[in-house]
Amino acid sequence: MPKALPRFIYLLLILIVAVFACNLPSATAVPPTIQPQSNSGNVSAASTQPPSATDTATAPPVLHQLMPSDVSPTGTLNYDVDSSGTGPEHRAPYGDAYDLNLFERPFTQSDMTYVPNLDITTFQISTDGTWYYVFIGLIGNNPNDPINIDYGVELNKNKDGFGDTLVWAQPPYTTTWTTNGVKVYTDPNHDTGGASPEKSDANTSTGAPYPGDGYETVIFDQGKGSDPDLAWVRIDPKDSTIIEFAFKTSLASHSFMWGAWADAGLKDPSKFNYNDRFTFAQAGSPIAGTVQYPIKAIYAVDNTCWAAYGFKPTGYEPHICPSNAPPPVKKPKTPGATPPPACQLSDAICNAKGMVFNPAACTCYVIP
Repeated sequence: MPKALPRFIYLLLILIVAVFACNLPSATAVPPTIQPQSNSGNVSAASTQPPSATDTATAPPVLHQLMPSDVSPTGTLNYDVDSSGTGPEHRAPYGDAYDLNLFERPFTQSDMTYVPNLDITTFQISTDGTWYYVFIGLIGNNPNDPINIDYGVELNKNKDGFGDTLVWAQPPYTTTWTTNGVKVYTDPNHDTGGASPEKSDANTSTGAPYPGDGYETVIFDQGKGSDPDLAWVRIDPKDSTIIEFAFKTSLASHSFMWGAWADAGLKDPSKFNYNDRFTFAQAGSPIAGTVQYPIKAIYAVDNTCWAAYGFKPTGYEPHICPSNAPPPVKKPKTPGATPPPACQLSDAICNAKGMVFNPAACTCYVIP
C-alpha cells in the first residue's frame, strides 16, 4: 500500500494537466471568416461576396433646381430625306453622302430592314432665353423601338465644321422631361472631324481608321456634373413621332450650327466622325446600284446636315444645309405605287453647271 499511493497521485496529476490543456486557446487558430489574399493580389472568393443591404451605400438622388417648360414644336423646319418610300426595297432614295459624313441609313446591318423610328424627317430649334429646345421628327412613332435607338444633337459653336458638343440620349424615353439616359460630351482636343471637317480621313490604302478619340470628355452624366439641370429629353406628349431635347443656352452661346442624330448601330461618340473610322468600302452604302451597296460597318444610323442658328450662313460652312433647298414632296402612300427613283444628280453634274450638289435634297443650287 505505501508504494501504491505515489502511483495514484502521479496518475491524478496527469489527468488534471490534460483537462486544463483541452481548455487552453490555440495560438495558431485563424478566425474562419477571414480569408488571406493570394499572391496574385486577387481578392479571395470569400471577400467578393456581395455586401448586405445595410452595408450598401445608397447614391444620393439628383436634386434639380430648374426644369424645361412644356413647350410645343416651334422654329424653322429643316428637312431630312424620307426613306419610307424605298425602305421596303432595302435602299435609300438618296441623301447618303459619305464624303460629307452624311448618313441616310435607317436600316439594319444584317438584311437592310427599314426601321421607321430611325428615319429623321424634320428637325427644328427654338429658345425661351433659358433653354434651347430641339424637336426631331421621325417617320416612325415609337422612339422606344426594340432596336434601342440613341438620339442626339450635335453643336458646332465656331462654325468651322468640327463638332464641339454632343447632347446624347439613350432609351427608355418617357413623355416627361428627364435627365435619365442623357449625357453631354465635348471635344477639347478638336478631332471630331479628323484632319478635315467633312471628308473621310480613314486610310484608303491600309483601311486603318483615323487615330482620334472623337468626343472624349463627358461634362454631364444623367444629372451629374457642375450643372445638374444641363440637358433633358422626352417624347412629345402630344405627338409620339417627335423626340425632344432641352439644354441650357450656356451650352451653345447665341449663334452656332447644329444637326440631329438617330443611331442604333455604332452608338459611340468617341468614334465621331464615323466616316473617319472606316473607308467607304468598309462602311458600305444604302444606295442600290453602287459598288459599295449594301451597308456594312456603318449601319442603323441617320443624321442630318447642319442648320444655322443665330447667323446668316455664307453657304461655304462645312456640313451646312442649303438655304434654298426645297423640302421633300410628301405623296400619299398608295399600295403598289412605284417608289421614287434614285437621285440622278452628282457633284460632277452640278459643278459643270457652276452649281453645288445637295445630296440631301437631290438638287443643284447656287451658293449665295
